[in-house]
Amino acid sequence: MSAPARGTGHGPGRLLVAVYGVLALAATARGLYQVATKLDEAPVAYVLSLLAGVVYVVATVALATDRRRLAWATVLVEAVGVVVVGTLSLVDVGDFPDETVWSGFGRGYGYVPLVLPLLGLLWLRRTGRGPVDGPEAEGPQAEGAHADGADRDGALD
Repeated sequence: MSAPARGTGHGPGRLLVAVYGVLALAATARGLYQVATKLDEAPVAYVLSLLAGVVYVVATVALATDRRRLAWATVLVEAVGVVVVGTLSLVDVGDFPDETVWSGFGRGYGYVPLVLPLLGLLWLRRTGRGPVDGPEAEGPQAEGAHADGADRDGALD
């Protein structure tokens, strides 16, 4: 039997969660301000900034609480988002008259939005279980389960 996988929010994962948390706060605050005060100036850019903030909030919570499926999903959305929006912001400047978190591949945030999903995906891979695994997919030997497949309340899976 292999050694149990580490949780995503432990060890070096704490630093990753902290960086995600800071970016979540910054991106969400920026997106809320932009949508509330000047949405008519650059609606696509400002809605994407708010969306990026929400993605970072969910990723932070998922990584901190070892919700692996959710972490994989949000970090993948983040990776795709930063590449797509980064590319579009350089190619179609008309839709991006103002910066978003993901504009220019995160240029305004020191390219952290470009590097962070790569680190997140590497950390998820390194800490064990794949994107579809997690506490609910570990089988009968998961914490709180008995060898017969019953949980603590005696209910069968």
